[in-house]
Amino acid sequence: MAVSLVVLKEAGGETRVAATPETVKKLTALGVSMTVEAGAGAQSGFADASYQAEGATITSDAAGSVKTADIVFGVKAPSADIVGVMKKDALLVAQLNPYQSEAAVKTYAAQGIQAMAMELMPRITRAQSMDVLSSQSNLSGYKAVLDATAEFNRALPMMMTAAGTVPAARVFVMGAGVAGLQAIATAKRLGAIVSATDVRRAAAEQVESLGGSFVMVEADDDDSGETEGGYAKEMSEDYQKRQAALVAEHIAKQDIVICTALIPGRPAPELVSTAMVEAMRPGSVIVDLAAEQGGNCKLSKLGEVSEHNGVKLVAHENVPGRLAGNASELYARNLLNFILAFFDAEEKALALDWEDEIITGIGLTRDGAVVHPALAPAGEQADAEPKGDA
Repeated sequence: MAVSLVVLKEAGGETRVAATPETVKKLTALGVSMTVEAGAGAQSGFADASYQAEGATITSDAAGSVKTADIVFGVKAPSADIVGVMKKDALLVAQLNPYQSEAAVKTYAAQGIQAMAMELMPRITRAQSMDVLSSQSNLSGYKAVLDATAEFNRALPMMMTAAGTVPAARVFVMGAGVAGLQAIATAKRLGAIVSATDVRRAAAEQVESLGGSFVMVEADDDDSGETEGGYAKEMSEDYQKRQAALVAEHIAKQDIVICTALIPGRPAPELVSTAMVEAMRPGSVIVDLAAEQGGNCKLSKLGEVSEHNGVKLVAHENVPGRLAGNASELYARNLLNFILAFFDAEEKALALDWEDEIITGIGLTRDGAVVHPALAPAGEQADAEPKGDA
């Protein structure tokens, strides 16, 4: 019997979709039976007919289709009604926000499903093509610069005119991860003078390779500023004080500040204080890409473009979703690559290896238990040890 896969239509203003006609075609070619909820791709520019043309069935009864589905794709966590009808051992693949959704994770376990939180994908070479945070953050960094320029009442590049010279705008990027590096590259292409900061020493070379200058205080000799997984980590209190002093001096001279700093599983670090905002020139702009996790700027208001002391604070929700077509294409390919990595082409079946570091990195629940090491109660972890392929 063919593996059955259902693609859900997102709710709550989410504009992206977890599969595109391109990925539906490739999954269908593997022998996967594809069902797409009606209207799932509409806000990303993919009509139902385009999915049908690649072999998918369109349904208006998502709950009915999910009852027999082996795999369920989503961009974000599905509703409790959908989870409640999923069959035992079905695979849920989406961005599940587990650190802030403890009750939902317990529900996945109680339902007996295998829940995969794609945003926890380990940053290893083999998993790069499945890394949804990287694919979506790339677009966020680009869009952040465009959002900043839309609110900024001046030009970014230096212009020589008969009436005089227009000076180049100064852009400061806080956090040089995937989003930050794309923001640096985009601002540089638009002609701005770009600087950036990050707690990771390795980021200096990347920033400079894109034409930006690096702003950073020295950390302890044995502290690289990053976790084993390659993410930024929370630094010592002393480091934070020294960094804040340096940033406060630097930020007062900037026209645009783009905040991208996040720590997985924790609230976003506060990097821009009220005093820093008030030191900036009127007409300056701050774009806070960390707003959904509390914000890097204390004054950011999620979902709003607000103003404080003449400085505009941009804190849009779901920034990748503001480029829904491209975001969906990249996200859908991430999910496709994940399935391809664990699909037995001869048997035409999914073969999850629960000893594989990709699966242990993103797997939240299995066999009725919460199994992710960062989430499972200490007493349950031993009982939830991998038992071979699923």
